[in-house]
Amino acid sequence: MSEDQGPEVETAAEAGEIDLDTDPSQELDSAMREALEAIEKSRKSGQAAAAEGEVVEPPAPANDEMEDWKTQARESRERALRALADLENYRKRVQRERRDEQRFRALEPLRDILAVVDNLERALGSAGSVEDLKEGVSMILKQLGNLLRDHGVERIEAVGRGFDPSLHEAVTREEHANVPAPTVVEELQAGYLLHDRLLRPAVVKVAMPPVGEQNLGNGGNGRNGEADA
Repeated sequence: MSEDQGPEVETAAEAGEIDLDTDPSQELDSAMREALEAIEKSRKSGQAAAAEGEVVEPPAPANDEMEDWKTQARESRERALRALADLENYRKRVQRERRDEQRFRALEPLRDILAVVDNLERALGSAGSVEDLKEGVSMILKQLGNLLRDHGVERIEAVGRGFDPSLHEAVTREEHANVPAPTVVEELQAGYLLHDRLLRPAVVKVAMPPVGEQNLGNGGNGRNGEADA
């Protein structure tokens, strides 16, 4: 294929008209079969016209006609091979770009994290007091929190909220008389969302209403359900 045809192959592949996973040998076999079928169809058409008594031009010598067919078939095969070679190169390049994208997708976030690492190293190398060190670590933690928000990471609000099994992971619970429904009273490990998708659930301690009140509430609902029925 010529250089002008290269962009057409890429455009067709990107539009989904060319299957990048197709075996090139199968494409070549298909092209050869089509060429042979066209030759056979032309030969049969000439025979049919002669049988019907149509006036046709005297055919070229059989050897010359066969040589023309062979030449056309050879040229078609060469064009198909060039096109398939270009397609194979394009497919390999697309696959390589996809692999590189997966390998280096965290490049920008990691560059930002390196700034946090630099500040931690400076804090450890400082000669200040313990209070100064705590203040420095607090500032670095704030910097890291801003970095996470810039990349779509949000901390899950847990304490004081109703228990949500899709966001919270309860590892312990205790009864509380002043809660009407399961409520998070302590966060043991922070949870995070990435663009509204759960990145890690919050590990929490849950306060539960007393068992008697839960049974009473369920009994009341059951009686109401029977009355409504």
